[in-house]
Amino acid sequence: MEKPSRRNVLMAGGTLGALGALSTASPAQAWTWSPTGSVAGAGVGADPRWVWDAEADPLVASLLDRGDVPKVNELLRTWTKNGQPLPAGLPADLRDFMERARRLPSWADQGKLATAVDFNEKRGLYLGVTYGFASGMMSTVIPREARAVYYSKGGADMKDRITKTAKLGYDIGTSNAYQADGEMIVTCVKTRLAHAGVRHLLPKSPYWSKVADEEIPISQRDMMVTWHSLPTTVMQNLVKWKVPIPAAESVAFLHSWQVAAHMLGIKDEYIPKSWGEANSQAEQVLTPVLAPTPEGIKLADMLLNLGSAIDGGLLSKPILGSLTRYVLGDEIAGWLRIPRDPLWDPLFQVAWEPFIAVREGLLSLEKAPGALQKAAWAFDEILRLGALLYLSEGKLPISIEIPETNNPHH
Repeated sequence: MEKPSRRNVLMAGGTLGALGALSTASPAQAWTWSPTGSVAGAGVGADPRWVWDAEADPLVASLLDRGDVPKVNELLRTWTKNGQPLPAGLPADLRDFMERARRLPSWADQGKLATAVDFNEKRGLYLGVTYGFASGMMSTVIPREARAVYYSKGGADMKDRITKTAKLGYDIGTSNAYQADGEMIVTCVKTRLAHAGVRHLLPKSPYWSKVADEEIPISQRDMMVTWHSLPTTVMQNLVKWKVPIPAAESVAFLHSWQVAAHMLGIKDEYIPKSWGEANSQAEQVLTPVLAPTPEGIKLADMLLNLGSAIDGGLLSKPILGSLTRYVLGDEIAGWLRIPRDPLWDPLFQVAWEPFIAVREGLLSLEKAPGALQKAAWAFDEILRLGALLYLSEGKLPISIEIPETNNPHH
């Protein structure tokens, strides 16, 4: 069997979860989560739906208004490593901001970040699937997120969009993510600038404005909703599947994403300090907002089509649709108009968790359900293709840039 190209994988299953990283989400109720449950341990308790990025937003708006963005994007294409000096020629106000923004928070724990590397290496097979079919497909039923993706510049070319947003998921899983020779800090800072660009441009789109229930996208609350669709949702699924995870590795995985949230410009008072606090916050801000939109239905179909194109279509759209139904449930699958499949729907229900148990040495294959024998090859393929992004040593050159326009087609 021919090994799938990294370019195809970047455009499909294992990268779908990163879609949410450059987009937004929709609030539904009053903010009651206490900042005492955050990494800061305290805060003013302001509803994050009315908080954006006080540093990056006016700066990027100014760059756009004075026509500096093409030059800035060109210069920043050469800035790829965390410890690399910023390119010469950047506007002084941008340089000052980026020097501040690239600093890790004082509470970053290098020991935990090192343990997170161990977790990512051991669990990369599962991370690809959960980022893709728990996080990525969930992003299409977060109304504000789906609309922002669809009507912003990235919505004009979903293959390119997924390739670029995949970088966040790749970089956080590398062994040197936050080290000088890694790229996670660079990716976060560039993403923060891109977010600010979308905040400035998207309100000018008549298509987005017609359907949006907000005047400015990507609030701090929106970003936390997207954040929960990544690590919180991933860990919930790993627990559900009974994947054995040492407590230290669980804490470390969370810590790597706490640092990422800070580097993306989320205030510390909104970042949960523990999985218990994360689950509590997600229950308030993520679960209630999930709903279908015309834009989300179209995006989900695009993502399933891209996923089924890997490896010459060996993983068919029905298989990926059934996986989505299994991971996210019948209601969300119905919202996304994913048809039921008489073969694969019951196979996932009956055989997926025993398959995980066999892989983890918790169940002998002889005692596994017979259905597992039929599904094992496809399940292995799903894990292999989903994880390839995170385990591959090579990367395509990917440049996250400040947008200059919205989706020209909408």
